[in-house]
Amino acid sequence: MSEPRTLEIPQVLAGLFDDAAVFPPGSLPIEKAVAAHVRHTHGAHAGLVGPFVVAAGEVGRLADLTGGLPEGSFGLSVTVPLPDVAGAITAADRVPAVRLVALEVAVPDQVPAEDVVPALAEALGENDTATVYVEVPRDDRREALLAELAGTPYLAKFRTGGVRPDLYPDEHELATTVLTAVRSGVAFKATAGLHHALRNTDPETGFEQHGFLNLLVSVDAALRGAEETELVRLLADRDGERVAARVRALSPRARDLFRSFGTCSIAEPAAESVALGLLPAATVAALTEVSA
Repeated sequence: MSEPRTLEIPQVLAGLFDDAAVFPPGSLPIEKAVAAHVRHTHGAHAGLVGPFVVAAGEVGRLADLTGGLPEGSFGLSVTVPLPDVAGAITAADRVPAVRLVALEVAVPDQVPAEDVVPALAEALGENDTATVYVEVPRDDRREALLAELAGTPYLAKFRTGGVRPDLYPDEHELATTVLTAVRSGVAFKATAGLHHALRNTDPETGFEQHGFLNLLVSVDAALRGAEETELVRLLADRDGERVAARVRALSPRARDLFRSFGTCSIAEPAAESVALGLLPAATVAALTEVSA
């Protein structure tokens, strides 16, 4: 595949979109999702795209689907429940084209917050090449788990939506989570529900959906010392011009903390970023070429 010209991607959006096309609501068949991911990573907009995200049980299928790719060229993030981490690493290592970039570790209901870090350390052993995100439960373990993660190599993962309304934290809950993470110095990624750049009401489901740019500016505000009330206001803001202006003024530290988010579409968040003037207009043409 020939290398096209490369678009200049602003640092604030670089690598922000992890490719979670196989997960709901997109649920793209893995064969199509892998092929599309390869096209994205060879497109002019490749600087936007993070790793391909897949559940641990599907990793073995990548051997055939990536068989023609160069060794280590397919960046992968694997979702896996604790304590099955070692098995996920072994499965990824068996696929020549795969480069294991990250592990996204779910914490079962029965596991106390104080047991997570020791369990991860035991499962990982000397394997420290992949970034490890721990999905922080939306229950009374949240604050304690973030405290446990502080000062360790492990990062957090926050669920910001899903296929049911109860899977969406409201702006007060999300603001509290962001504030706790920032004050603890724990970097994170987000997953699910961030289908659009701005806070919106989904016309089909009626779900109140967070915007990935709103989340980004709320992290920046927390870094600047804002309290929860201000973060709630920023998370609820639907004014694209105002939010985009704040994104342009972001401290680089905001991306140090908000690493990426999983999206079942690379094209939609990229196109919305173009519409807000945050990406070059040529991005739309690059996305069209990939989809053709």
